[in-house]
Amino acid sequence: MAHVDMTPAVAGEVATPPRRRPALGSIELGLKWLVEIPAAILVVAEVVILFAGVVSRYVLHAPLVWSDELASMLFLWLAMLGSAVAFRRSEHMRMTALVASAGPRLRAYLDVVATCAALAFLLLIVHPAYEYAYEESFITTPALQISNTWRAAALPVGICLMALFALLRLIRVGDLKTSLAAVATVVILIALFWFAQPLLKPLGNINLLIFFVGVVGFCVFAGVPIAFAFGLAILGYLALTTRTPLMVLVGRMDEGMSHLILLAVPLFVFLGLLIEMTGMARAMVTFLASLLGHVRGGLHYVLVGAMYLVSGISGAKAADMAAVAPVLFPEMKQRGARPGDLVALLAATGAQTETIPPSLVLITIGSVTGVSISALFTGGLLPGVVLALTLSGLVWWRYRGEDLSHVQRATSGEIARAFVVSIPALALPFVIRYAVVEGIATATEVSTIGIVYALLIGLLIYRQFNWRRLLPMLIETACLSGAILLIIGTATGMAWGLTQSGFSRALAASMTGLPGGAATFIAVSILAFVVLGSVLEGIPAIVLFGPLMFPIAHLVGVHEVHYAMIIILAMGIGLFAPPFGVGYYAACAIGKVDPAEGIRPIWGYLLALLVGLIIVAVFPWISIGFL
Repeated sequence: MAHVDMTPAVAGEVATPPRRRPALGSIELGLKWLVEIPAAILVVAEVVILFAGVVSRYVLHAPLVWSDELASMLFLWLAMLGSAVAFRRSEHMRMTALVASAGPRLRAYLDVVATCAALAFLLLIVHPAYEYAYEESFITTPALQISNTWRAAALPVGICLMALFALLRLIRVGDLKTSLAAVATVVILIALFWFAQPLLKPLGNINLLIFFVGVVGFCVFAGVPIAFAFGLAILGYLALTTRTPLMVLVGRMDEGMSHLILLAVPLFVFLGLLIEMTGMARAMVTFLASLLGHVRGGLHYVLVGAMYLVSGISGAKAADMAAVAPVLFPEMKQRGARPGDLVALLAATGAQTETIPPSLVLITIGSVTGVSISALFTGGLLPGVVLALTLSGLVWWRYRGEDLSHVQRATSGEIARAFVVSIPALALPFVIRYAVVEGIATATEVSTIGIVYALLIGLLIYRQFNWRRLLPMLIETACLSGAILLIIGTATGMAWGLTQSGFSRALAASMTGLPGGAATFIAVSILAFVVLGSVLEGIPAIVLFGPLMFPIAHLVGVHEVHYAMIIILAMGIGLFAPPFGVGYYAACAIGKVDPAEGIRPIWGYLLALLVGLIIVAVFPWISIGFL
């Protein structure tokens, strides 16, 4: 779920040098710290509050009745401030495959259009957000007994901050003609839709195609961040074709971002950064390398296994890949492995481990569909093993003739030492799993246990803890979380719009009427989520279509956990498949490899993943046998 912009210029900025304005720089720097420092503090506050709740309930047997309420209140502020940080850094998820292939002038123009489109959505939604926050003033929170406006005010504040950063970015652009052309394009398009309002209203559900396919598709392929593409589509649909107050859209966005289970997103992101910084990931990889480094394709097997283990700690694919690749790639290159093949396997393991708990996609599915998080965590382990085996089979075939005459086999003493060193790191996935299964902590709270465990191991055992990296890590956590949560918010609004239009009923009727029953439904779902994963990424696709598809799966007799594993793996294949899958470009950026080098070798790995997905789909026991 990482955003990687392969273009030289970030969204809204052009390749020509910007004009330096001291006053403008001072304003932007002040706003930067005004947003980033509180966002970092909020991450720490959430960890402290949730961990205190676990200790008070499980150790002291005196639950803090206000902890979840306070955590939920601060969480919305973290989501909105994190979104503002992501906007300032141009790290909102966007598809840049087409933009990157354009010429420099067109690419610069499209980048500024992306900023203008995002600014248009922010300006159009800020007043409804203010109205929504005001309406929330009449609600008093049950535990803290304070006005709910203190929580809801995060929405207009975050929107205003993002709008400010968008304006500053436009002012920074060096080419005035490009800026004016981009602004004029967005204004003209909005005006055309506004004047077409009398023509749109009589069209009925054809408007769903116009806005949710046409507008979203145009914006996504033009490089507009996905969250704002969704926002513009649902805002336009509601404003121009219905009488629904836009305040309702803000309410749906709030509902989507405020599920307490989603608080696991920033906490597991931070945990993933911690295991890399404390040396825990390196310890695990070193142990696996000592076991398998002497066999043909051994380090490739280590890469597959290390991604499986690290995914059981983090949940964010970019963090997982960033923890494993720098440790293994140098040695693999020394053994003669081609960089393109390395990055192709790294991307494939990113797709393979999408179901490994605590995957952020699993948490999102539980949030939007109501499926048990504990059941999803249990059901996700074996499908990852199946795909690891199919990948390993291809690795064996490709590297069966590898020359290992120069590789020295690790002695039993070296393996034993590596194992002893890695024990604290290897124990972390089991600590997390035990805490959830035994009821010590919820799926949200367990991340704080992992964070405290990683802090203690890093400080007391590995003695590898760089305090200077802590603030950047906290800010990075808020940034990535804000980008994910804003997508969930706007996608929730779109999903609500689709449901209200009657589309969900029509979809259910058509899908349940497919010949072949459950088997055809699963096949169609696999195809659909491969495409959706490639174009929309994982979490947006899940939030948008999960609430629509899961009831249909139940109607045709597919177990909800089994169905969850199928669509997650299908979506992962799309996410890491070139030319559109942004996960593939994330792997290339982390491995520092030209994307063109990995295009040919990755198709074999994608085929292996597809074989594994078919096995998981055909045998439900793999997903639900241990529930």
